[in-house]
This record gives sequence, structure tokens and C-alpha cells, in this order.
Amino acid sequence: MLSLEQTQAFDRDGFVLVPDAFSAQEIEILLSNVTKEGRVTKHQGNMPDAAGRSSKLALWADVSNDVFGAVSTSPRVVNNVRMLMREDVYHWHSKVMLKEARVGGAWEWHQDYGYWYGDGCLYPRMISCMIALDAATKENGCLKVIPGSHLLGRFDHGRVGNQAGADQARVAAVIERLGVKYCEAPAGSALFFHGNTFHASEANLSERHRRAYICCYNALSNIPYGGKGHGLPVPITMSPDDSILSFAESAVA
Repeated sequence: MLSLEQTQAFDRDGFVLVPDAFSAQEIEILLSNVTKEGRVTKHQGNMPDAAGRSSKLALWADVSNDVFGAVSTSPRVVNNVRMLMREDVYHWHSKVMLKEARVGGAWEWHQDYGYWYGDGCLYPRMISCMIALDAATKENGCLKVIPGSHLLGRFDHGRVGNQAGADQARVAAVIERLGVKYCEAPAGSALFFHGNTFHASEANLSERHRRAYICCYNALSNIPYGGKGHGLPVPITMSPDDSILSFAESAVA
């Protein structure tokens, strides 16, 4: 569980990084499921950046009965999200981001709520948890955030390349005042960030992949109007803490 200091850091900065949230063995299992034929390859698409570099993304809204679902319903993730939100949440969607060595593209500056707003969510009471499947560094295009930007409110978003991005001139003014933090992190780390926190990443021109699994959640008090949105707005049934290992063992048996 997050400490009081970590919770206060999230309230102040709009993000908090938790090292060693998942073990090396668990990350190895997740990576093996990223690369083999299955859920990720089935849902994978390409969203090129403004320079045309490949930014691959696999996204789904259901809570899958596999290792990915075990992470999305993990107490290590869900309990911390509930603590940061101060209320119960439901699974919005999960996704695997594939920023491959030498070819992985950038993600433009944006707020997740910048486009989830269009799904009918009235409040930005939404949180994402990004789990590093590879070590994330500046060289391979780690996530970068603007500390405190979640307090600015929602900015208008439009198209930047094939992605949704915020008004670039306005973002530049925000960066001048608040600065930028590169979230370098070892594999197994979990980065929790607010739905209004500005984030982006640069292209991966290094020799090492930068892959991540992101679980996103919405407050149960914030169910979209009009029948829109992602995921089923029902309380999460949390998985046992050893579920990732159990799925791997059952696959071998």
C-alpha cells in the first residue's frame, strides 16, 4: 500500500512512482504473453506520431481471464488506485504499449481525460497505472510528465499526427512554468498518474525495447452519461496476489 508521503506526492504532482511493484518473474511472464500470439496481437494497432514513426498499441475494455486480467485486478494496483481516488473504482480499459527499439515513435503531450471527456465522463476522476515491462529510460523513450498539471483542468485536444494531442502552444506555456519530469524506472515499477496529468514520450532510437502495460480506472461515481464509455461499471473483484504466477503454472501444466 502507498504511504502517506506517496499519497501526498500524488495529490501535489498528479503522479507517483512505486518501484518493485511486480517481481522479475512476474514481469518475465507478462513479457512472454506480450510477444506470443494472443490478446496483444489480436488487439494491436499502429498510431504513428507526427514524424510517422510507429507507435503500437493494443487496447481492450474487458477484464480478461489471463495474466493481463490478473494485473488489472491485482490488489497491488486496485487498492492503491482506490486510496488515491478516495473512493471505489471500476476497470475502464487496459492496454499494452510497444515502443520497439530504433523504430518506436513518440506520444504527443496529452491528458487522458482530454479524450475520455468525449466518452461522457463528467469529472476527471480517472487514474492510470503504467507498469514498466522493460527498464524505462530517457534513451528508450520513457514517459515524461508535467508535475502539478492535473490541477490545470482539461485542455482542448485535437489531432497531432494520428494521435490526440493538446494545444502545443498552451502546453509549451505550461512547461515553462511547471517544468518536465522524466519518469525513468526499472522493470516492475508502477507509475500511477491522474487523468488530467499531462504526459508524453519521445521516440525510441535506442537498441532496447520500451514496453509497458497500462491499467486505467474510473470512479464508480463518475459513470459516463448516455451509455458511452469503456468497461463495465461494476466493482472490481480482486484477484489473489499470486495470480500471475498461477496463470503461468497452469499454462505449463
